[in-house]
Amino acid sequence: MFGLRTTLGSLFKSSKIDESWFDTLEESLIQSDVGIATTEQLISKLRRAAKSEKASSSEELKTLLIQEVDLLLKAIEPSPNPLFSNEKVNSPEIWLVVGVNGAGKTTTIGKLCWLFQSQGKSVLLAAGDTFRAAARNQLQEWGARNQVDVITQEGGDVAAVAHDAIHAAISRKNDILIIDTAGRLATQDNLMEELKKVKRVIGKALPGAPHHTLLVLDGNTGQNGLNQVKAFHSALGLTGIIVTKLDGTAKGGVICALAHTLQEVPKPAVLALGKGEGIADLVPFTAKQYSYELFN
Repeated sequence: MFGLRTTLGSLFKSSKIDESWFDTLEESLIQSDVGIATTEQLISKLRRAAKSEKASSSEELKTLLIQEVDLLLKAIEPSPNPLFSNEKVNSPEIWLVVGVNGAGKTTTIGKLCWLFQSQGKSVLLAAGDTFRAAARNQLQEWGARNQVDVITQEGGDVAAVAHDAIHAAISRKNDILIIDTAGRLATQDNLMEELKKVKRVIGKALPGAPHHTLLVLDGNTGQNGLNQVKAFHSALGLTGIIVTKLDGTAKGGVICALAHTLQEVPKPAVLALGKGEGIADLVPFTAKQYSYELFN
């Protein structure tokens, strides 16, 4: 699953547990994007747990470390997970999707579309990336693939697209409306202000919306991913995160850093992980499963 598995897997096969072993574990966790502060906390807790449990073998330490990571990640585990629920939603339920360029946002929307339809929900898409014709075309391709309509405007304003799409979703009685937005860096103040405007327009068009504000985060971005989450959360009040590109090359530890570093309450939950290019390659995030896969 992750690039760090081989390193950590072999580390826990070692029979000799000494300071050098702990140093190697610390280095491996940092290289996996867990981050220095998070790694130091985990190592400290592992040492205390090992002492209190009188654990001496690497297998025992692995079990204790998995427990510590599981406990850490519980803070960003959704309960319940709104993506993987078959419950009837208050139609239309509005999902605003944001992120930087190249994170896999449009592909993720295609997967979300398929996921919601598999739950028997009717979906409408809005092409809010009005900067790039290629982005609109890509979203329309996903719409055609899922047999879902896409609301779009040539050179229109993203807020206008969102406004029109909401009224279309209401008139068509769609269960879900997913609004795409142009990729932007968190440091681009004018573009972040545009997102704030879009969210205000959505709220005026349908009070209480957007019901979910979702950040698509590239799992390979490492510690820079923390800055993205903080900036988008500060601007928009994120309710969820999907971490993409966790299919063999990503290190994956950034999710641990997110759980440790984000101080906001409520914290945005990690709803799902993208593990491939296939339309069904979106899996729910659970702290227990993720913790186990990191070290096995």
